[in-house]
Amino acid sequence: MNVFYIVANPEKEGAADTEKEIVDYLHSRGAKAICQDWKDFLGGRYTQPSQVPEDTECVITIGGDGTLIQAARDLAGRGIPFVGVNRGHLGYLTQVSRREDMLSMLDALLEGKYTLERRMMLEGRILRTGKIVAGDIALNEIVISRRDMLKPLHFRLLVNGEFLNDYTADGMIFATPTGSTAYNLSAGGPIIAPGARMMVLTPICSHALNARSIVLPAEDQLTIQVPEEGHMLAFDGNLAGELYCGDQILIQQSIVETVLVQLKKISFLQNLSNKMIGV
Repeated sequence: MNVFYIVANPEKEGAADTEKEIVDYLHSRGAKAICQDWKDFLGGRYTQPSQVPEDTECVITIGGDGTLIQAARDLAGRGIPFVGVNRGHLGYLTQVSRREDMLSMLDALLEGKYTLERRMMLEGRILRTGKIVAGDIALNEIVISRRDMLKPLHFRLLVNGEFLNDYTADGMIFATPTGSTAYNLSAGGPIIAPGARMMVLTPICSHALNARSIVLPAEDQLTIQVPEEGHMLAFDGNLAGELYCGDQILIQQSIVETVLVQLKKISFLQNLSNKMIGV
């Protein structure tokens, strides 16, 4: 790799200094490094896709997992590998945190000492009176949540057109294996190896004694029927809008994937163990 694009989260402490150090180091090694203009940050978005050159070989994000996820969604379909420098809290996607590790990471990128890992994404669409009115993709999860704080939601779930269950809950998380360590984990859902191809469905505070997470093949087609108003839909934490009575949400595996750079030669289980003890 020799052409890099840097996406830094200006809200993270030390992001500006880290960005400058990365750019200076890459330039000293004869590489090309372009930074996102911080003046263009609007509404919490850190990436302007139109500014990313076509010859970009790697995007380096500086922030937390959220920064990398936002960049991956903004640049979906470009096939550009991503690697993250952690300046946030607990990060499962970001590769390095310490300065010495960061410089080693840059050396590995320049010298081709890395592997690439493809992560599945989900596609969600809102069907209203027979027409698609909105849609997006998610690297972590698609979430149905409630608009009113004290009112539970009611919705029906079909898998490949076949009835599965009627739910009464605060919402539902539809997570990828990558997202299984995010909101899904906080809601009591299972952890899935990131390279797997499957979907995890986890109810949020279900009003039933037998409600559990369900793991389905990635090829399955999900339909959520909304019988009343008060539902909200979000993609990786970004609100897509309010749902109305009669709406249907269609969820399936996206044809778009996120490509992540893998530098550390440790297993997923070892990485998980490290995160659990705060390493």
